[in-house]
Amino acid sequence: MSSPSTSTSTSSAPTSTLRGALRLVDYWATVYRRTWRGSIVSSFITPLLYVLAMGVLLGGFVEADPATLEGATSYLAFVVPGLVAATSMTTVVGEVTYPVMAMVKWNKTYFSMTATPLGVREIALAHLGFVAFRVAVTAAVFLAVTAPFGVYESAPGVLGAFAVQVLLGMAFAVPLYAFAAGLRDETAFSLVFRLGMIPMFLFSGAFFPVANLDAPLEALARATPLWHGVDLTRMLVLGVPDWSMVAVHVAYLLVLVVLGWWWAVRRLTRRMQQ
Repeated sequence: MSSPSTSTSTSSAPTSTLRGALRLVDYWATVYRRTWRGSIVSSFITPLLYVLAMGVLLGGFVEADPATLEGATSYLAFVVPGLVAATSMTTVVGEVTYPVMAMVKWNKTYFSMTATPLGVREIALAHLGFVAFRVAVTAAVFLAVTAPFGVYESAPGVLGAFAVQVLLGMAFAVPLYAFAAGLRDETAFSLVFRLGMIPMFLFSGAFFPVANLDAPLEALARATPLWHGVDLTRMLVLGVPDWSMVAVHVAYLLVLVVLGWWWAVRRLTRRMQQ
């Protein structure tokens, strides 16, 4: 199957990074039209099965004081916000590991893009914009599908949680994009999955409070981006935001995005010059 066209509508150089990235909207729209069916299971069905298995079936046997569930009135209400945030992370990891490697090494699509007036910044921003779109769609569907379970206490909080998913997704996507863009081969991706994504998925507060961990492990869990996303999502949808912690979570995630962007541009520029 041929690669979607990467041609731009004009031969002139873009006047800004954003304008240049917008020239690639047609390309990424074509990619999504060709691939969206393959994302249904991983993005929508699998998380819903987790909710049913962990929240509804297992949760029916869990009796706990809301004080031990961070304000949630049931285990289902506790686990659903955690799975929303965890799904944002897993969606991102799937979008910026092997696909980025393909664009640089296997299909060399990035090289054809730089043959136009577009530069590294425009290419990276367009790709990350597509990832943000994927996270937004996945989060919106997940939040809508789980709403009938009656686990959300605040409608404005749900809207805030939706915005948090995009921010959380970018906090993962931009640094991981930078990491993938500079790799020579895909060997390191196994470490990303085994030592990064899976431990965070299991131990960053999605399924149980991190306070249940030993002190060193609790401190490590609280240092992960996913814990910040889980805690922020949970307090918003439950309608019990601690605004000082909200500020801490948002600042933490924004710092990852900013530093990741600097690293991504630097790494991809070097990779394209080799």
